[in-house]
Amino acid sequence: MPSLQFGSLSVVGNYRENNEDAVFVDPNGRFFIVADGMGGQSAGEKASALATEIVPRRLAQLINFDSDKSEAVKKSIDRAVGEANSEILALSELDSNFHNMGTTIVFLVAVAGKFYVGGVGDSRVYLLRKGKLQQLTTDHSLTQALVDAGTISPEEAATHRYRNVLYRYLGSKEGGTGTDAKEVESQAGDRFVLCSDGVSDGLKADGMKDVLYAQKTAQAAAEAIVQAALTGGSRDNVSCVVVNVG
Repeated sequence: MPSLQFGSLSVVGNYRENNEDAVFVDPNGRFFIVADGMGGQSAGEKASALATEIVPRRLAQLINFDSDKSEAVKKSIDRAVGEANSEILALSELDSNFHNMGTTIVFLVAVAGKFYVGGVGDSRVYLLRKGKLQQLTTDHSLTQALVDAGTISPEEAATHRYRNVLYRYLGSKEGGTGTDAKEVESQAGDRFVLCSDGVSDGLKADGMKDVLYAQKTAQAAAEAIVQAALTGGSRDNVSCVVVNVG
């Protein structure tokens, strides 16, 4: 197993009254999660809290982190996230305080020397490897669908009025249809970033790369990415997990 160093930070930001984001960092370095809740006030907070409570618990129960193979890991991840989606949907229907609540989720799961990355919604996972920063996840947003269809350009998507409208998230019927988990063969020197859209709202990819180069430790990098997003004008909660591979 590669040695991992990790750090995280989640803040309310400059414009919101409460933090609807949640992060989970497994102290044993087996999995890392960022969730960005929606639904206003306590509803978004509840949805992201449920995601970061249920998914880690089920991953720990379902996966043998020393020996499970790729397909088994992906099935276990989808099952864990699907169960969280069902719980969020059920509570949303049962309790009027949580009506229409939802959350995004992205994850990095380390099993038998390999990493599995994916998510639901528009939170993101990036990988910096050998000088190249790559977004590993695909946003489940209307604007990304329009970009994929060739209707608008990526530059137009950045300011499009529907850029924050999601067609898949936890708390929706589509939220339980899988996480598109990718298997990544880790390399020494890899640096992963998991973040809510509060980061991408205020910090472009080139800026993220600069911050990662400037900050060597994972915790310093997470703190600097959050600060750079706030300085860049992010109007949302801002959350980030950084994982360095030794």
